[in-house]
Amino acid sequence: MQATRIRIGTRGSPLALAQAHEVQARLTAAHGLPEGAVTIHVIKTTGDRVLDRPLSEVGGKGLFTKEIEEALLSNEVDVGVHSMKDMQTVLPDGLIIGGVLPREDPRDAFISLRHADLSALPVNAIVGTSSLRRKAQVLNVRPDLRVVEFRGNVQTRLRKLEEGKAEATFLAVAGLKRLGMEDRITAPVSMDVMLPAVAQAAIGLEVREGDEATAALIAALNDPMTALAVTAERTFLARLEGSCRTPIAGHAVIADGTMVFRGQILTPDGQQVYDVSRTGAPEEASKLGLAAADEILAEADPALLIRSSA
Repeated sequence: MQATRIRIGTRGSPLALAQAHEVQARLTAAHGLPEGAVTIHVIKTTGDRVLDRPLSEVGGKGLFTKEIEEALLSNEVDVGVHSMKDMQTVLPDGLIIGGVLPREDPRDAFISLRHADLSALPVNAIVGTSSLRRKAQVLNVRPDLRVVEFRGNVQTRLRKLEEGKAEATFLAVAGLKRLGMEDRITAPVSMDVMLPAVAQAAIGLEVREGDEATAALIAALNDPMTALAVTAERTFLARLEGSCRTPIAGHAVIADGTMVFRGQILTPDGQQVYDVSRTGAPEEASKLGLAAADEILAEADPALLIRSSA
């Protein structure tokens, strides 16, 4: 099945556009579509407009997807291309995830102009990040560091680093790779130190429920292994009701027919952390995510859960 026209909705940041162009190229190649059949439409989201406050003060997830989803529902675009870590666990009525592209490297990248890695930072050094998860994880292993707010796209945050506003920052390895900026990575951070955000490095394709023509086109791009891994992670997050106010991390990987899931919840100051892991069949991804979340809800320090969900 081919559509004569498919409109992609995306944010306008360099990374978002790189992801949209990747989807455009994959769709065109998969279906032999003519040039111009797949178009890209830039939509400015709340997260793009509000740059003077931390994300946790502006609202929860959905800051970078809401306007794109509204354009989908009003039939202004056919596919919303999102970084899946930005997507709400419960989608608006009438919208579904039609596919997930193959996942890139999910790790975080340590970036510094002077220091080799996180352990090499001097005592009381300033680290910049807009992520409460990264802040909590950094303070868990280096409570001496000072963490300051670093908002903006990849280029903006790198510029702030060059201006000396911090000794180091963190960005997703996947984003830097997709931008052709892998050379800016000082060192990837081990997942033992910094477990990624749920669905980090995965690109999600959101479509209207019932739009069978678009769904058929998008289905050809879906990577089943990535989709299952992300399902476990997002189920874990949904059970814990995580948001931008809650330091939660989760990552699943499938190897030799087995899914291995690890989840984590921290207090914002990083002083309390609870890790959980599960293994099982990939087709039981949702059950694995729920079981991991339920273990945290049942066994973690109640003070940790209360402070983390505040």
